[in-house]
Amino acid sequence: MSMSLMEGNEAIARGALAAGCRFFAGYPITPATTILNYMLNLLPPVGGVCLQAEDEIASIGACLGASMSGLKVMTATSGPGISLYSEQISFAVGSEIPIVIVDVQRLGPSTGSATRGADGDVNFLRWGNSGGLPVIVLAPVNAADCYTLTAQAFNLAEKFRCPVFIASNKEIAMTRESVDLDALQIPSLMNRAAPPAGKPFLPFQANSEQGVPDFLPIGGNLPVRQTSSTHGPNGYITTDQREIARILLRLKNKLEAAVETFSFYELLSADESDTLIIAYGVTARAAESVYQELKSAGQPVRLLILKTLWPVPETVIRRAAENVKRVVVVEMNLGQYVREIERILGEKKVDFCGQMDGWLISPDKIKEAVKNG
Repeated sequence: MSMSLMEGNEAIARGALAAGCRFFAGYPITPATTILNYMLNLLPPVGGVCLQAEDEIASIGACLGASMSGLKVMTATSGPGISLYSEQISFAVGSEIPIVIVDVQRLGPSTGSATRGADGDVNFLRWGNSGGLPVIVLAPVNAADCYTLTAQAFNLAEKFRCPVFIASNKEIAMTRESVDLDALQIPSLMNRAAPPAGKPFLPFQANSEQGVPDFLPIGGNLPVRQTSSTHGPNGYITTDQREIARILLRLKNKLEAAVETFSFYELLSADESDTLIIAYGVTARAAESVYQELKSAGQPVRLLILKTLWPVPETVIRRAAENVKRVVVVEMNLGQYVREIERILGEKKVDFCGQMDGWLISPDKIKEAVKNG
């Protein structure tokens, strides 16, 4: 594909296809609906299935069933849909079912403003499962990121057998920009590990260095036990205190211990600066404009653009903040991820620059926060 105008939602759909996605189920909701539309056109020619379900709950349920049968799956929605997904997100976390979930964020709460963007779901994506176990959340900045990070999301879902979220935004999703997909590099495709032949199969026995079980699809030659209840390596329900503690700790550690292997970010650095700007999503574009303007004016700052939000890439953040006195966190909400920055960089002055009114944060507002905060 040569250079073309492409919105973020199309780039996500094409990234999913390139990553091997062969099943999509969704329910129309602004501003995520066009992902469903694109998948309706893209999947059938490659032998895939695209389903418009009767609601959000049925959509994610169909995806989890398809994933348990061995397919790479994706669904897409916005904040109100994530609310309805939450029970089955917990099921996917606890039963280690790979799935990519796209949240094209819009202004909330509840129905909010369907045609206005925000980054108000950032904490909800992390903490919106019962049990509070970690998930992976990636945040694209532009359409190119939508393509490459979606491919990364599928690999991570397969490698760690977990839900992976794409935290997009109405502005990224519905803005067309020039993209040359052929010029973008995506990782070699990864598939969930199959158990070695001839050995007894335990569906939740972690056999890899990452602490992830091997996978057998349901519907094959061997029975595969699956449950949403607490379970041991054999898949049977258990109330044994030590067994439960072991599996929950494994579910936590398999992601948090490996976060440095999927910490995606950009660091625009000025060694002599004493101020670090941290931004993510569409707001990072305005922050980069401020970085370039201040650099040209002889007032350099550092800029860290986070593309992995959860688990928090603490090592990346600490390194970026070395020798700076002050950090400015920019978000399209009333202050969510800034709390993580305050926790990690508690010895530094951390200022917040944000708004949640349906409008993009302007470079001028960020520049004022940098100069006068």
